[in-house]
Amino acid sequence: MREHAVRSPRLLLTGLIAVLGLLGPATVASAEPVARTSAVTAAVECGNTSGFERVALSALPPEATDTVELIQRGGPYPYPEDGGVFHNWEGILPDCPDGYYHEYTVETPGIDHRGARRFVVGAEGEYFYTADHYESFRLTDIHA
Repeated sequence: MREHAVRSPRLLLTGLIAVLGLLGPATVASAEPVARTSAVTAAVECGNTSGFERVALSALPPEATDTVELIQRGGPYPYPEDGGVFHNWEGILPDCPDGYYHEYTVETPGIDHRGARRFVVGAEGEYFYTADHYESFRLTDIHA
């Protein structure tokens, strides 16, 4: 009975090592960085907007133009949250340092709250428009 008690931990350790070997190096902790991904898309390097659908400001609802003009003037904004840091918790926008992005409400006529439409603006002047409260973004050409 004592021999069985000694073998069990050895067998368990041997089996664990074998399983880890079969699964490959991705399952073993390493010093290699691992890319962060979201359920929607992989985060891309800060400033890399190549994977985003582009849209002209003129193709968006007219309230979007009003919001861009407010942003360019520095306010005043209709909601206290406007101008606040957007943390990119969804991981859809390029992976930039916290504080890089700021969010602004795009008014939705006929509702008595902020609604789902926003601009998220990057520190380098990138304007990302979302009509579905951060589920998706389109890079906006504010000069078109």
